[in-house]
Amino acid sequence: MELAIHDFLAGQVHADRGCRIVEFGADDGLARTWLRLEKAASLPTQSYAFAWALSRSLLADARLEVLVVAGERGSGALLPLCRERSYFAPWRAMGAREVFEPMDVLGSDPGSLDLLAGAIARQPRALQLDRIPVASPLVPALRKAMRGRGWLSVRPALPCPKITLGQGWTDPESCFNARRRSDFRRAARRASERGSVSYEVLSPEPDHFDACFDEAIGVELNSWKREAGTAIAVHRGKEKFFREFFRSAAERGELRIAFLRIDGHAVAMQMALESLGSYWLFKIGYDEEFGKCSPGTLLMLHTLAWAAGRRLRSFELLGNAEPWIAELWTQENVACVQLRCYPFGIRGAAAFAKDALAWALRRLMRPAA
Repeated sequence: MELAIHDFLAGQVHADRGCRIVEFGADDGLARTWLRLEKAASLPTQSYAFAWALSRSLLADARLEVLVVAGERGSGALLPLCRERSYFAPWRAMGAREVFEPMDVLGSDPGSLDLLAGAIARQPRALQLDRIPVASPLVPALRKAMRGRGWLSVRPALPCPKITLGQGWTDPESCFNARRRSDFRRAARRASERGSVSYEVLSPEPDHFDACFDEAIGVELNSWKREAGTAIAVHRGKEKFFREFFRSAAERGELRIAFLRIDGHAVAMQMALESLGSYWLFKIGYDEEFGKCSPGTLLMLHTLAWAAGRRLRSFELLGNAEPWIAELWTQENVACVQLRCYPFGIRGAAAFAKDALAWALRRLMRPAA
């Protein structure tokens, strides 16, 4: 990465009070501002640690830029972005396509958000945010800023499943109907028939992190994800990203690695963060050899009870709200939107034409009802 700082919209905004663009990793001041603003975070993907891990792995060859409004006494805002190194390349959310998790602007101060949104509207490059919470303060700020300066598209995106926890979830089986409770008991019997069943939720110290991480991704490698090519261990970039990100979480005491063991052998795992008052489930996996006893389901019940016992607000499943999740676990979702900004000008128009063509082709290829 080039390590340089550029004044944003030179001559149009004051460098001290306005919005500027900073090459990620170029300025210690950016890290300090970021860490200060993390007090207003609502997602673990808004953390400096998340961006840092991406910069060392999946986005090592991309241009990483952060729009920054560095305010004082809790004010300020920032939006981490990446793009290809070309004239027409649009900005996009850092990591959205690499790990498929929701992202958002960091900061809640209305004045800072207006400055940031205004800067986006006045510059020539298009902006693509594939998945941000519908309640993001950036949405109304951009609606206002883009008036008369370009096109703004806000469309529904895939929501994220979640479970709002309460005292009742300390006994999670009681939160399901009789058929599901019967399924849980059957799975538990089958597991006990294979050997001695035990559970653990670990908060590994940095010195023990690599051993725990390697055991967890080894469990995932014994599942269907290996053949599908989605297991962490079969993708060098993803393995490096998650190793960096989860190691930093372990250093902060936020990492949780959960195992279900049968006769001491790990047959299901979860990798999650306990952060912002919630349990954020990033990765799951189970050994297919033990599939008939549904080890992933049994571990899920255990971690739900564990999280509720710690009085966490919610169990965030992240990923997409897929039909099997709605059928088996929860129909509660965090609504998200896809946001596109096309400032007036040649680069905004080129991005708009490209996206419009892609949308039209998808419509043409859609099977007739």
